[in-house]
Amino acid sequence: MTTATPLAARHPDVTERALVACDIDGTLVRTGHPVRPAVRAAAAKVRAAGHHIVLATGRSLTGAIPVALQLGLQDAWIVASNGAITAHLIDGHYEITEQHLVDTEIAVRVALRTTPGVRIAAEIPGDGYRVNLPFPEGQLNGVQNSVRALEELWSHPTPRLAMHDPAAYRLVPDLQAHGLTAVAPQGRSDWIDVTANGISKATALEKIRALLGVEDYDTVSIGDSDNDLEMLEWATCGIAMGHAPAHVRAAADTVTGTIDDDGAASALLSLLD
Repeated sequence: MTTATPLAARHPDVTERALVACDIDGTLVRTGHPVRPAVRAAAAKVRAAGHHIVLATGRSLTGAIPVALQLGLQDAWIVASNGAITAHLIDGHYEITEQHLVDTEIAVRVALRTTPGVRIAAEIPGDGYRVNLPFPEGQLNGVQNSVRALEELWSHPTPRLAMHDPAAYRLVPDLQAHGLTAVAPQGRSDWIDVTANGISKATALEKIRALLGVEDYDTVSIGDSDNDLEMLEWATCGIAMGHAPAHVRAAADTVTGTIDDDGAASALLSLLD
């Protein structure tokens, strides 16, 4: 396993303030668990050194904010829903600064044509979801609002759809063929997230980088899954978690420890060496 290389060592002209983009599930936390003390402490040191920590996650904004608060982020940017939502968090309050809407009707019709029993959730930013069928407890962050007719799923704009079914992964090619972005979280074949074409964590992070005035060579990203691939390639220093699949590790510049090893903490601290 290769350890994370300090950014300054890779690029001697690096400035004092870097943008450090961190995935949440499988990177900062194990899904369903809080941030571990080692990760929290490492994040605090990175922030104290003047660097920007940006959360970049497939989670909804509702699911991302508690992690930001656990990390002590009081003035921070969050990329949620795989890049479909960008929000600015200040002292526990957030403002959505940008969102990209998905063509919900096409996605729903494509999914139900081949998988009639698929559960579909249309995200309501900052609140919850509209669902055609109830999702199992713990699978969605926020309130589930059951619709009476399918048309209610697309009658209100949404930035992201979540689809849940034992064979959900089979929907990916059809959805992509209709110009949609469809990705599965790491290690799950029963779940896919659907967003607009061309949207990724990287597209949102690039706008945040420019807004913060961070040089493009002062960018770091840490992730573990397919929805982190663009982000790992976007950053000057892309760091993959040690438990990430081989193709994700291959896309990164370096590899840190696994989530059980607090690999994210090691990666964060390496930036201060």
